[in-house]
Amino acid sequence: MPDTQPYDDRDGKIWYDGKLVDWRDANVHILTHAMHYASSVFEGQRAYGGTVFELTRHSQRLHKSAKIMGMSMPFSVEEIDQACKDVLEANGLVDAYLRPVAWRGPEEMGVAAQKTKTHVAVAAWEWGDYFADKAKGIRLDIAPWRRPAPYTAPVDAKAAGLYMICTMSKHHAADRGFDDALMMDWRGQVAEATGANAFFVKDGVLHTPTPDCFLNGITRQTVMDLAKRRGIEVVERAIWPEELEEMQQFFLTGSAAEVTPVRSAGPWNFEVGELTLGLMNDYSKLVRGQLSNS
Repeated sequence: MPDTQPYDDRDGKIWYDGKLVDWRDANVHILTHAMHYASSVFEGQRAYGGTVFELTRHSQRLHKSAKIMGMSMPFSVEEIDQACKDVLEANGLVDAYLRPVAWRGPEEMGVAAQKTKTHVAVAAWEWGDYFADKAKGIRLDIAPWRRPAPYTAPVDAKAAGLYMICTMSKHHAADRGFDDALMMDWRGQVAEATGANAFFVKDGVLHTPTPDCFLNGITRQTVMDLAKRRGIEVVERAIWPEELEEMQQFFLTGSAAEVTPVRSAGPWNFEVGELTLGLMNDYSKLVRGQLSNS
């Protein structure tokens, strides 16, 4: 059953500026800078069997995103790592999704934000597959919005503002009966889905767009390593939409999506093939400690 309980009305604890507070008390003021100017960065990560996969890499990326946005971080990488562990323990969670977030507070209003303080929180909750029946392959629409050029937006930051067009594109896809949307970049090249990186298979070779205007995801990097372990050639390059006609398999990767096969994207159809399913299985074993991380 889908989770329909509002996220502001739940039992449990959230780590908020160094303390565990009751879930319903983890609030911000209506004049918080982040709410008006998208001055917020965040992470998404999963715990399997009580252990957060690549925890420190996620905390490091949160710090990197904050630095790109000009936000000072009041907590170290180690402290954020510990906060994630504390949240899991406080909520009695073993398999869970975690959301660390840092944002500019209400200390100043207007575009300028030098006087604001950076606040940090970590929440965790049970969350199953991001896509229903993902093993069968999902259907993607073509997004009406494109990923911006790196000289127009902080594309290397996992920043809240960059996800506005993702939400708009995902809604557009859902309204048309699709699971998600494939986004192009400002040049018209294939980029990613609304919240996951893209991989294509052609004649046993794995092709993935160069991450020069979107995040080089941690799951993306992990899957590339898993593919190389299998002896699969991995090519990072510019991919144009007209090439998709020749691609045989397509899958997405992300902390929420994990490894999700795609059976169609716009006018193009793909098989849910052995290479995709093999990497999907390898990733599942790796995150659960059933496969060596080296």
